[in-house]
Amino acid sequence: MEEFVLLNRRGFLKKTMLLGAASAASSLPLWAQAGKQETRLTILHTNDVHSRIEPFPMDGSKYAGLGGVARRSALIQQVRSEEKNVLLLDSGDMFQGTPYFNLFGGKVELELMSKLGYEAGTFGNHEFDNGIAGLVKYLDKANFPFLTANYAFKGTLLEGRTQDYTIINKNGLRIGITGVGVDIEGLVDPTNYVGMKYLDPIPVVNRIAKMLKEEKKCDLVICLSHLGYDYKDEPNKVSDLKLAAGTRHLDLILGGHTHTFLDKPTVVKNLDGQEVYVNQVGFAGIRLGRLDIVFNKKTGKKQVMASQYTVDQRFDKTVNA
Repeated sequence: MEEFVLLNRRGFLKKTMLLGAASAASSLPLWAQAGKQETRLTILHTNDVHSRIEPFPMDGSKYAGLGGVARRSALIQQVRSEEKNVLLLDSGDMFQGTPYFNLFGGKVELELMSKLGYEAGTFGNHEFDNGIAGLVKYLDKANFPFLTANYAFKGTLLEGRTQDYTIINKNGLRIGITGVGVDIEGLVDPTNYVGMKYLDPIPVVNRIAKMLKEEKKCDLVICLSHLGYDYKDEPNKVSDLKLAAGTRHLDLILGGHTHTFLDKPTVVKNLDGQEVYVNQVGFAGIRLGRLDIVFNKKTGKKQVMASQYTVDQRFDKTVNA
């Protein structure tokens, strides 16, 4: 049976320093230090970037000087130079929030995400701010799939333009990824999503995750979620925590929508009593989430090391190098 072990930030840093020392001593990269039965996967993820192309202005506000796509790009490149198997994902609301969206309608965001090498994403409610037609207008600028398993687009311009899931192979690992979004009724002008049908995400994810794990033989199953982390005042609303508790076969939920800054993943027991990891990294590209997972094919164990980066001026030197 699969088993996860989560290391906290201190454990992650200690483990990384030990691996780094071993790497320096042997002149081998970190991924080469694992045993023959082990494979290391590094997952980088964002959510709710909200068209924040440039850093927040230096105006003395809470997030002054943080974020920026150029810095994130430099950071991602740095991680890719250090790790062999890197997966970059986004959990929705890439649009709306700065004049870049108002002026260019999403074109800039999708082009930059493609240049950064995102491999999958899902839709948030703000992806519909210019209507389905506005979303479709620049969708071909994305060279990665959008996963929207609980949104049915039959009869609309988006029919056939999204996927329920994708499978990505990394050095022999099969990673199954699906995506679900929040019910946008009350969040978006009804004329902006005419013809779209919202489906309950829990049975949808149960069906797809079971197929990915059992039929497609995926080593890891991830859900990109724009449901929101938790709703204490709305107990009937589906959240990431409810999705984790009400499903089987999911290993990891990368969330969005509620702009929740988690310092480490929340661990939730699923219907079978197995652990599901739920993570979210705030909004506006202020943080880049990182999860390092070491797979042991022989024992079936997965060791999870969680960390995160604050995207700030420290990465300007890398950008300008």
